Amino acid sequence: MPKISEKGHKMPSSPIRKLVPYAEQATKDGKTVYYLNIGQPDIKTPQVALDAIKKTTLNILAYSRSEGSENYRKKIAEYYSKNHIYVKHDDIIVTTGGSEALLFAFGSIMDKDDEIIIPEPFYANYNGFSTASGVNVVPVISKIEDNFALPPIEDFEKLITPKTKAILICNPGNPTGYLYSKEEIKKLAALVKKHDLFLLADEVYREFVYDGINHYSILQEPGLEEHAIVIDSVSKRYSMCGARIGYLVSKNKEFIQTALKYAQARLSPPTLAQIASEAALDTPNSYFTEVINDYVGRRDTLISELEKIDGVKVAKPNGAFYCIAELPIKNSDNFAQWLLEHFSFENETVMVAPAAGFYSSPNVGLNQIRIAYVLNKSSLKKAVKIIAEALKVYKD
Repeated sequence: MPKISEKGHKMPSSPIRKLVPYAEQATKDGKTVYYLNIGQPDIKTPQVALDAIKKTTLNILAYSRSEGSENYRKKIAEYYSKNHIYVKHDDIIVTTGGSEALLFAFGSIMDKDDEIIIPEPFYANYNGFSTASGVNVVPVISKIEDNFALPPIEDFEKLITPKTKAILICNPGNPTGYLYSKEEIKKLAALVKKHDLFLLADEVYREFVYDGINHYSILQEPGLEEHAIVIDSVSKRYSMCGARIGYLVSKNKEFIQTALKYAQARLSPPTLAQIASEAALDTPNSYFTEVINDYVGRRDTLISELEKIDGVKVAKPNGAFYCIAELPIKNSDNFAQWLLEHFSFENETVMVAPAAGFYSSPNVGLNQIRIAYVLNKSSLKKAVKIIAEALKVYKD
């Protein structure tokens, strides 16, 4: 019998999606399931993007340029300039979602067995992308007690070896919602320049920052032009997860030319989705004002309700729409499955994401869950009530 690759065996399952069969069965059994496990916003996609698809007069849905259409990339550059990030359209490669942008970046800057340092907990698919690329994640642990702030820079430096090629951050963070400060970015910038490393920043949640705090991009940091690579996406910004449009942004010309070869190998990003994404750039600022106000209300509701539960510890996010909660249990994988298979409160239950899958260090985060506050406030209150009732009867 032919054998599956070692790399294939090592590919991790998604901690976000692996419980889907249990949720589907719970629904078939007549239970209402509140989905707190996945960052699929319930915010309406901007009408201007939907209208662009409806009004297209294309007769042939042809390939676009491998790096994305020139008009679209010029409009992306204009969008960045409005955010005080100054790049040219030639510094941008449009990709099939932020996921492909990460894969292109990994392939362009690292060889087999090279290392990338990532503060954990981190977006679970970073583990998958590193496995697919044959590189090794070297984690540096951030702590819930510190609200998942950047670990001491000394913790990063002691992990650097001749195999280290980059540091990767998500800002604001998935799964923590932590927003790195300008001072923290400057510390990382000094470190990567000292050791001649790349600094990758996944900035797909840039718009979603709260409490009057400003987002500071690595592309705004002077002297980082040859080191900085930004991963971006329309998925969360415009509630367009299904469009599968993202982009790589860097002023490092050699990196962009290398990534372009990967883009050429997969031919082109989706043409119709680029039309919608280009139109989405005309979304009025009022859209984001409403969305941010909505998320702040949801966040405050979620945190307030979670803090009422004995034994629960929660970090308050300043961005994105996720938080990590620590529960008075031993294993959140078992708890999450039990919620779907064996528990309901008033014939309702909850789907959460066990947080251990957001770490690469073994046996860390076992009693934590990630919650995506992508439901309305009433549903969030009900969902937290279900968790509270479940914890009263759950036995590890």
